[in-house]
Amino acid sequence: MRLFVVLLAGVAATLAQSASAQTPEEPPAVVKALGACRALTDNAQRLACYDAAAASLVQAEAKGEIVVVDRARAEKVRRQAFGFSLPSLDIFDRPARAARADAPESARTEPPPPLDRITTTVKRASLRGDGKWVFELEDGAVWLQTDTEPLRKGARAGSTIEIRKTAMGGYFLNVDGQRAIRANRIK
Repeated sequence: MRLFVVLLAGVAATLAQSASAQTPEEPPAVVKALGACRALTDNAQRLACYDAAAASLVQAEAKGEIVVVDRARAEKVRRQAFGFSLPSLDIFDRPARAARADAPESARTEPPPPLDRITTTVKRASLRGDGKWVFELEDGAVWLQTDTEPLRKGARAGSTIEIRKTAMGGYFLNVDGQRAIRANRIK
């Protein structure tokens, strides 16, 4: 467990450094170069500019210098990370670059709604010796009950679980519609 926390802290620090090196409002240079081509009025120059910028963009992605993520993938990452507090993952909560104030009205999109609850299925559930439940979900996430509220009927594989954020930053879990219990994500 301690190794996991140390590794998680290292990953968070690395991501935070790379996030601070490039502000989220500022697109990478290869994307800026592509956008700059729009300003050219000569058709031949504009086409040559777009060809060069597109080639640079494709090359940068192939080298792993940039990563292109569509909304579906961003939503999947947001769901997988639900319950963790990693500030560098907030890039998946940001609206598409097209929603920026300087984008043309026709190109703007609505930002995704905040992810404050998920509903999923329990893969495994076990009751520890101290009376607290551990839930492994279908996506591999593991949640540990933090209060001592008993469940009327036990959780089992296939149980439906709803997890929602509380106003103070914690999480409530409802198993098969039962009374909510408090829990934290541990994996």
